[in-house]
This record gives sequence, structure tokens and C-alpha cells, in this order.
Amino acid sequence: MFDNRNRYGTVTRTLHWGMALLILWQFLTVGARTLAEDSALDDFMWATHRPLGAMLLVLVGIRIVWALINLRHRPPAVNPFAKAGHIALYVLLFVVPALGLARQYGSGRTFEPFGIPLFSGFEGRIDWLVEPGNLLHGSLGWTLMALVVGHIAMAYWHRKQPAQPDVLPRMWGRKD
Repeated sequence: MFDNRNRYGTVTRTLHWGMALLILWQFLTVGARTLAEDSALDDFMWATHRPLGAMLLVLVGIRIVWALINLRHRPPAVNPFAKAGHIALYVLLFVVPALGLARQYGSGRTFEPFGIPLFSGFEGRIDWLVEPGNLLHGSLGWTLMALVVGHIAMAYWHRKQPAQPDVLPRMWGRKD
């Protein structure tokens, strides 16, 4: 269940791969919105973007707490760049949905992800909550996508370079 110096534990791996699927879905919803706006595909996919963004915010909070609990036991970073990349991923995984949620609240619109009333609507708008989301949510989302692609590319690179440690088994759960 817990991480150790050689590999990540079941909880870390489940959070990692579950969030990876949700993040992929989020990027696909944006892709459908961008490439097929006002289509049936866009209508279907975009309806999931906000609720899953809220779910990701909760999961990243859980993941950060879990990482801190396991901090002394986790596999070491292969180099300072990998450590910095992971920190940047965690920061953006928190900031991007937090900006979206703040924007949603500031807009005065009701938000009930998965039928759970998170906040009710109100008359008016709170510009200081809406504007940062308008300004940064999308661009930081694309930055997050670039970091995710880089993360995948570096895991593959480490796997294929003979002089580099193969880091993928740490997150696969295999004991090799």
C-alpha cells in the first residue's frame, strides 16, 4: 500500500493512473470543444469538463497529502530536473482546476458536480475571481498538457536509454 525506495505503492499508483485517465479525458474535452464546437460530440464531452475538473482538484489534494505521508519512503528522483518537473506538475494540477472553480463561483452560476451542490448561484459577478480564471485557466491548461507530454516522453526516454534508470516499473507496480 505504501511507497518504498524501489517503487510506488498501490495507493500512489492508483491515484497516478486514475488521474492520468481523467487528465486525458479533460484534454479530449478541450479538443472536442476546440475542433468540433456546437456538435453532439462537444455537447456530450464538454458537459463532463467542469465536474471532472472538480474531481481532479479533490484528487490532487489527496495525492499531495499522500505524497507528503510517503515523502521519506518514495523512490528518489533521478535528477534535479525530474524533481522540478514533478513539482511543476503538482502545482499545475492544483492551480488549473482551482482557477476554473474560482471562475465558476465568481460567475454567480450554480455548480453541482455529479448532483452534489457545491455552491448555489447568486445575482451578479465577482470579477476578481472570474478574471484570473479567464486569463490563466486555458493557457496554464495548455502548459500542463505540455508538461504531461514531456513527463511521458521522459519516462519513455529513461526506459530506452541504456545508461538511464528505467523508471516506468516504479509506477507499473511490477517488482522488477
